[in-house]
Formats: sequence, structure tokens, C-alpha cells
Amino acid sequence: MTDPNQPNPNKQPKNPSNGVQETLHQAEQTLREAMQSPSYTGSGNISQDDKNVAMLAHVLSAFFGFLPPLVLWLLHKDKAGKDFVNDQTKEALNFQITVVLAVFVSCALMIVGIGFLLFGLVWVANFVLCLVAALAASKGTAYRYPFSLRLVK
Repeated sequence: MTDPNQPNPNKQPKNPSNGVQETLHQAEQTLREAMQSPSYTGSGNISQDDKNVAMLAHVLSAFFGFLPPLVLWLLHKDKAGKDFVNDQTKEALNFQITVVLAVFVSCALMIVGIGFLLFGLVWVANFVLCLVAALAASKGTAYRYPFSLRLVK
């Protein structure tokens, strides 16, 4: 009979990298699930007008900043049955506030020189992410910006 505390020479040692790989795979899967934008579950049926208003909030915010989503949110926030529009206009507004903050930071960093690069990256990211959000909203899918501060709740 063998002692369980003694190492067994016939038994293969566990591969430590296998556990690390499994943990990384689980973390990657969790991140993918978190980054996917699920269909909006607030109301069962989203009208085409609501999809268009949400898409308009995202598209206009790419060109005119935080004012279009703010106006659209103020117009639709208290209306019954406009949960999707309310959600997406708040999301666009929150992202545009984040963009304004990032532009201020990049302007401050222009003294050092890196602000010029950051300024360009912020505007390109703003444009691309707003278009992706507009496409998702036109399909009736709630989009969540990846780098957005959720200030307006």
C-alpha cells in the first residue's frame, strides 16, 4: 500500500500551463460575453421610429457632439414606451461627455507633445464607435460604448 503523502513516480505531474490556459480561456469568454451588445430587453417590440431616433442620436453625435443626444433624450425621457430611445440617447450622451473629457485631457497633453496623437485618436474613435452604435441601434440592438463613463443614469 502506498502513502498518499508520497509522490507517485508513475503518475504524471499536472501541467501548470494547462490550468493557466484554462483560466485565460474562461477570462476571454467572459470578456466576449461582456462586450457583446445584447438585444434590448426593456420593451418587447421596438417601433421603426424608435430605432430611427436612436440611430439619429448616435449619428448626429459623431458630428455635433453631445447636443443632439441631449436634446433627443430630453424630448423622449418621460414618454411612455420610449425605453429604447431613452436608453440609447443616454448612452450616446454619456459617450459624448467622455469624448469631451478626453479632448480636454489631450489638449492639456499637447504641451508634452503626445496630446496631438491622442487628440487624433479620440476623434477617430469617436467617429467609428458612433457609426457602429448607429448600425446597432438601427437593428434594434442596445449598444454599449466600451470606454464610456456612465454619468447620466
